[in-house]
Amino acid sequence: MIGHVVMWSLKDPADAPAFKAALDRCVDLVEGMLDFQVGIRSDGLEASADVVLVSRFTDEAALAAYQEHPVHKEVAATIGPLRSERHVVDYTYDA
Repeated sequence: MIGHVVMWSLKDPADAPAFKAALDRCVDLVEGMLDFQVGIRSDGLEASADVVLVSRFTDEAALAAYQEHPVHKEVAATIGPLRSERHVVDYTYDA
């Protein structure tokens, strides 16, 4: 299995709800996507980023299909200008 975690810091944290709404368009885009959760930092809880995506895929081919999907590419182009930083970790794990 593949875990795919992405964290963004935004130029304007007030854009977080719109950023999340855009990302939510990517739910269930490809076969092999097992989970897809987008979170916005919560007031009063520790955070070093404004938005996080935590997703899981059956294998590298499913992750690659997601990353190459036209909707994913469109969303990435839409949200890219809103971010100041982006951090990604992809990792393998046993179910």
